[in-house]
Amino acid sequence: MPVCHRGEHEEGAAVIEGQAHFVPLGFSDVEMLLAIECSAYEYPWSRGNFIDSLNAGYLARKRVDAGGAWLGYFIAMPGVQELHLLNLTVTPQHQRRGHARAMLDRLVNEGAALGALRIWLEVRVSNDRAQQVYRRYGFREVGLRRGYYPAGALARENALVMNLDLASGAGAPTARDDALD
Repeated sequence: MPVCHRGEHEEGAAVIEGQAHFVPLGFSDVEMLLAIECSAYEYPWSRGNFIDSLNAGYLARKRVDAGGAWLGYFIAMPGVQELHLLNLTVTPQHQRRGHARAMLDRLVNEGAALGALRIWLEVRVSNDRAQQVYRRYGFREVGLRRGYYPAGALARENALVMNLDLASGAGAPTARDDALD
């Protein structure tokens, strides 16, 4: 596993759509993914997690600005009429600027195009900020997975299970493909 140094993140202005767009993630992106994971998380995904997700053909997108700088990425596993969001990360220096919402918009749009009726995710019980983002977006808490995440030498942390119902349209934004690309 790479040595990780968590960086400080700056507060910033809101996203100006049209300056950012989405690009499929590929194997050539793994080193950058690892660097961002290490800067964003105490327990980052491994190289194997990314390689396996890409090999499996999961829905994997990076969000970049007009100059090509990474703003964030997401990876979701398609299932029968559902998506399971495995990883959504905004680079620390670009947090609190609306990129998570833009990535969720993209995920909802692509999920709907694939026939998904629901999106599932797990989030650490200690990650209040991410929970707030998901709740504001319309996700609701539906369960708890005990000991789901690593949390130290022999410790584990619980995960909240959340979902977003795309079939009813409740909480889900309307499609805005033109604003995202």
